[in-house]
Amino acid sequence: MTLRLAGLSDPALAGFDQIIDVRAPAEFAEDHLPGAINLPVLDDEERARVGTIYKQVSPFDARKIGAALVAVNSARHITGTLMDRGGAWRPLVYCWRGGQRSGSFATILGQIGWRVGRIEGGYKAWRALVVERVQNGPVPSPVVVLDGNTGSAKTAILQRLAARGHQVIDLEGLANHRGSLFGAMPGGQPSQKMFEGRLALAMERLDPARPVLVEAESSRIGVVNVPKAMWQAICAAPRLQMQVPVEARAAFTAASYGDMVEDPARVAGILDLLAPLHPAERLEDWRAMLARQDWQALSEGLLRHHYDPRYQRHRMRHEDGRGGTVAIATLADLDAATGAVEDGLRRLGG
Repeated sequence: MTLRLAGLSDPALAGFDQIIDVRAPAEFAEDHLPGAINLPVLDDEERARVGTIYKQVSPFDARKIGAALVAVNSARHITGTLMDRGGAWRPLVYCWRGGQRSGSFATILGQIGWRVGRIEGGYKAWRALVVERVQNGPVPSPVVVLDGNTGSAKTAILQRLAARGHQVIDLEGLANHRGSLFGAMPGGQPSQKMFEGRLALAMERLDPARPVLVEAESSRIGVVNVPKAMWQAICAAPRLQMQVPVEARAAFTAASYGDMVEDPARVAGILDLLAPLHPAERLEDWRAMLARQDWQALSEGLLRHHYDPRYQRHRMRHEDGRGGTVAIATLADLDAATGAVEDGLRRLGG
């Protein structure tokens, strides 16, 4: 059975018990269909070897060597990962283009007696749907941007708004990054392709009749770029600006970045990166705050002199007078802050 994907959330995908990506581990690590497991029929070295033989010797020799390697690796998967699968199990298999690698593995599984599906066009078909969604758009729902200077707890409030039933896309969550020099998260960031796949699925699941809330971002979150459709929507969207005192933002930041508190050497390295952008005296003050672990003062200094001026320049590029503001005196009670943001959204019409 060959499956032609009609969309990223094609209901036909739910008819299979497991999605199997038979590409090499490096291909799988860069990006793959959500929920897929990797059972490579050629590993990275074998794939390179077969490709070299194809170019330098002949396609026939490459296919012969490739077939032998696929048979060996398929046997290993069948006697290992797949050994406990019963006769009613239904796998869906794909490779890069839906060609020889997935075709060979699907044939072997089919000969055993399993009802195997294969994705027509392979990963490239999935990727084409992703690109169409995130680059060409448009975003299905009206976008409303939650704005606010660094440390305003925008991500935490968005998460609470989602729990209260609002439609939200958490871009920083999808990118696994907090959106600043100090924003790296455990596990690292996904590849650009994987980030786009995550975003495409989130966009596909939107209810077009309801607005979607997103956080004000630059066009880059860590090492990944916000794709064209979402970035254009963010630039054009009305904004609700949270106005939070710098002292409250500094307290929230110091409390939220526990990984930084536990690794002063990492903070020192980031301060070194800021050296070309600030007077030497200011950098020395920040380093002294770090040495005595005065996280509140360090956070406030960075917010006042580094992040706030840059955020203001970014905001001025997108301010068009259609937004609103909400004053939040403290972030000690995030539920109360979320309620204030909800009131602001109602006034804004979101």
